[in-house]
Amino acid sequence: MRSQAPAAPLVGSHGPIGVLVCGHGSRNRLAVEEFAHLAQALRQRLDPLPVEHGYLEFARPILRDGLEALRQRGVRHILAIPAMLFAAGHAKNDIPSVLNTYAAETGLRVDYGRELGVDLKMIQAAGARIREAVELADRQEPVPLHDTLLVVVGRGSSDPDANSNVAKVTRMLVEGMGFGWGETVYSGVTFPLVEPGLRHAVRLGYRRILVFPYFLFSGVLVSRIRQHTELVAADHPELEFLPVGYLGDHPQVLDTFAERVAEVVRGDTQMNCSLCKYRAQVLGFETEVGAPQHSHHHHVEGLTESCTLCERECTGACQPDGIPIPLEAGGHHQHHHHPPYPQADHPLGPRSMRR
Repeated sequence: MRSQAPAAPLVGSHGPIGVLVCGHGSRNRLAVEEFAHLAQALRQRLDPLPVEHGYLEFARPILRDGLEALRQRGVRHILAIPAMLFAAGHAKNDIPSVLNTYAAETGLRVDYGRELGVDLKMIQAAGARIREAVELADRQEPVPLHDTLLVVVGRGSSDPDANSNVAKVTRMLVEGMGFGWGETVYSGVTFPLVEPGLRHAVRLGYRRILVFPYFLFSGVLVSRIRQHTELVAADHPELEFLPVGYLGDHPQVLDTFAERVAEVVRGDTQMNCSLCKYRAQVLGFETEVGAPQHSHHHHVEGLTESCTLCERECTGACQPDGIPIPLEAGGHHQHHHHPPYPQADHPLGPRSMRR
């Protein structure tokens, strides 16, 4: 039987088109495997467009590897999509710096799409994960939603625009699903962090507390969220702490990625510049307007060494929330400079977690 010839690549005004899915990368092997699985699902969804993926740090292929793989396949116009829930430093600075450098070196056109963001499809995917956890728990002992507190855990960033979007997701879920109350906490960098945030939440008196990591994949931070939740739960055996699964490759997440590619093709990509601390005088971040766009991650591109303190994968158990650990001690922030976060001394923020 004659094999089917591959489909001809799609050609735009700048030549054959391909897609690069830009990930952050992780020391956690499961997170890297999950991202690769999502990239494969997108290949099937976007066929016949060639699709490659790459990571900013801690995993291979790195972003340049993915770009070069597309170039070797004859692609001359690359649509780069950040696999980021919200646009903070990685999406606004680090990834564009790599893309711009590669485009200047090779002469290829690289168009950058926007992050997944606050999107109806993402809210629906989050709601589905929450319903899965609630329905499973209700089989043992039903608890009314009005007596349930939803805690959404965001990544946490030094960019208030990204942090505020997590709070918006929380409100959309609380009001849309009818929970008694909602709180937003963060896994690092900003405040309130998971453990102090949960200790405040238990004072509200709800019978059940859902802890939902608003993350795409597993990894160090998701493991850390579970660890801190367990610490608080152990001190409050009278309450039910219910973990919720992260977003993963939910079909609505894949639909959002596909829509971001379509936006670049249509030329209607729009990022939120009105609250971007690099473009506007955002309260407390006025000194960062016009900061140069460059990547902080060259020294950890492709770094895949496993943590020597963890048997199979890095869980972050040895690292306090948001506190940089020197490279020689297992961290990755040596020569990794960021502007000072104005709320670094907040009592519910990173400094409060130092051991």
